[in-house]
Amino acid sequence: MDESAATRRGSSMSVMLRVLIAQTLSGVVLAALFWSTMGHVAGYSALIGSLICVVPSAFLALRLAVPRRDPGAGALMRAAYVGELGKLALTVLMFGVVFVAVRPLAAAPLFAGFIVAQLVTFSGLLMRDHGQDDRQQERTQEQKMETRHGG
Repeated sequence: MDESAATRRGSSMSVMLRVLIAQTLSGVVLAALFWSTMGHVAGYSALIGSLICVVPSAFLALRLAVPRRDPGAGALMRAAYVGELGKLALTVLMFGVVFVAVRPLAAAPLFAGFIVAQLVTFSGLLMRDHGQDDRQQERTQEQKMETRHGG
């Protein structure tokens, strides 16, 4: 793996980790808001909803981050495909378990927690694009410096 590929991989892993942390924090903040305004049932329901999003997202992130024997694009696509199917299955399974096992449960805060954590996923696209802009600016600056110094 060349240096730029290693840098891209490290950058994508840090974005995945930041998204998972942001999803968790948004769930905790939302749960605290629900807890303080609507009571403890609404609070833990919102927290559970966000966890129903975070845990499957972590599964997908691990599937994409774990090194594979075959570093090619095909292996990455298979890992992404299995990761997405696993994420979907985990989400359905977790919702089913929560609806059967958790009593009392507030459905609206549960779904609010899930949706808020899911929306945080889009911030990963912004983080990634912002990082690409920063790297492009650094390369441009380096090229200007090389041009000025003749080399």
